[in-house]
Amino acid sequence: MLKSDNLVSNRQFFIARSFAWIMLLVLGLRYFQIQIVEHEIYRLKSNTNRIRKVNKNAPRGLILDRDGEILVDNYPVYVLTAIPGEMKDKGSQFKLIADYIESDSSIIHSSYKKYYRGRFIPTRLAKDMNFLQLGNLEENKLNLEGVYYDQIPERFFPNGVRAPHLFGYVKEIDRLIRKNLKNKDAYELGDLVGWSGLEKQYETFLMGQRGTSFYEVNASGREVGAAAELDNTRPIPGNNIRTTIDLQLQLFCEKLMNDKKGVILVGDPLSGGVLAATSAPDYSPDFFTGLITESNWKNISTNPDKPLLNRYIQGTYIPGSIVKMITQAALLEQDNFDKNNKHHCPGFYQFGDRIFGCWFTDGHGDLNLVEAISVSCDVYFYKTVTQLNLKNLYDTFNQFGFGSKTNIDIPNEASGLVPDKGYLSKRYGKYGWSRGVLLNLAIGQGELLVTPIQILNYINLLSTKGRSPNSHFVFVDNLPQNVKPELSSEIWNNIHDGLRSAIVSRNGTGKKSDPKFNDFLVYGKTGTAENPHGENHAWFVGWADYNKEKYSIVILLENAGSGGAVAAPMAKKVFEKIIENSGFASR
Repeated sequence: MLKSDNLVSNRQFFIARSFAWIMLLVLGLRYFQIQIVEHEIYRLKSNTNRIRKVNKNAPRGLILDRDGEILVDNYPVYVLTAIPGEMKDKGSQFKLIADYIESDSSIIHSSYKKYYRGRFIPTRLAKDMNFLQLGNLEENKLNLEGVYYDQIPERFFPNGVRAPHLFGYVKEIDRLIRKNLKNKDAYELGDLVGWSGLEKQYETFLMGQRGTSFYEVNASGREVGAAAELDNTRPIPGNNIRTTIDLQLQLFCEKLMNDKKGVILVGDPLSGGVLAATSAPDYSPDFFTGLITESNWKNISTNPDKPLLNRYIQGTYIPGSIVKMITQAALLEQDNFDKNNKHHCPGFYQFGDRIFGCWFTDGHGDLNLVEAISVSCDVYFYKTVTQLNLKNLYDTFNQFGFGSKTNIDIPNEASGLVPDKGYLSKRYGKYGWSRGVLLNLAIGQGELLVTPIQILNYINLLSTKGRSPNSHFVFVDNLPQNVKPELSSEIWNNIHDGLRSAIVSRNGTGKKSDPKFNDFLVYGKTGTAENPHGENHAWFVGWADYNKEKYSIVILLENAGSGGAVAAPMAKKVFEKIIENSGFASR
């Protein structure tokens, strides 16, 4: 019995000893793995727990005018942040913060959820703190464990230029925005990203490179000092961009459009640069900077005058007579068309069972092509366009870029519309439309829709006889290729003759645009476009030759009446400003 018990004890001892050795071996191997094989991994984990990384936002690049004047700059604003892991009672602390900065705790909590990234990563609570708010927080900082404030750069506009549709705006990146970014790894929550206009188009140039600071933290997550073994990096500002805009001309055009609806564009046909661009009504360029209240957003987004709409690239309008030069070019390309033949205008034209009226109901009498352009006779074009078919006119519109985007360097440009046979048959049915469409299209009415930036590009092409570079807002090395209408010198000259006659002849519709200054030669065309939603829209388009330079202009005034009566005099004021500041297009 004793021997049997001894055998059991020896067996148990052997098993226990073997198990102990196995456990020691496993522990030894694990120790080797941790200390030798995975040493670097655990060292980094230890540093992560011991060291806090804090990013510093970089200032965005400046947006400059053509002479280097600052249009969009940066200035520092204070933001309130929190380290979630250091906060003891978030709910009560949010209420305290709201009291100290005279806000609502729900807004603080909403911002916290929006920008939360981790327990020991700074989380945005509030922005645009003033010194009174900072003073209140500083006086009560013992009650606000884990709450800090810092400075970040924000956009401001030092020279008074508004141009919100051109500059665009930046947006703070939250979880939803970051999720949808293509290059999301380049951004962190709270960074700024260009969201519209030049800010968006040139984001990769304007965005800076964030800086980084490292701090040691204790077991509770509190900062105890700088991490001496790690090098901090300073933020690197983004690159500046130089626009083609002239500061003084832009300010002048914005002032002209006070209390009006429409567009002024001024360009340099020789370079394609846009010198001034105004879409009215507009909004303050800092509207999207800082907190936007629900009521403010509702007021601007539901405003019937649509201040958020960039009219010069997104507004689509019936052009009226300002595109009669397209019909002129299409006619002159026909072998059997004689530009010197006179056609009688009695004030109306009967086509089939329809009467097409001229804007001048008394009638213009007998006119050739140049004279018809000069006085903007509708009947002349009703009669002569019957020599064309719809495709002739459609192709000529396309030659000048209508129906397509100009590829101007700000996003969300509209294409406009040039109706062709396919479009009309789809909309009205194969037999639901007639050749009367051609008569409307010849004078810029009917289904035709254009954007003001397309019109500027069209005028640039007319003034340079098809050689103008593509319209653009920023000086860059490689511009998109512009369209190149292939017309003979004779056709170009006839177009120029008509547009000059519209300014200098006694009955020229554009004569009120002429400042009558020595060697300042204006070429232009007025338009009065039918508007199904109210009063007619008024247009003036053209250019001036002066001191070996060219200045193109597009003026659109919504619901204003006659182009010759209201848009042409406004063009005269712009031309007078150009004379006053002459030479800036060559700078």
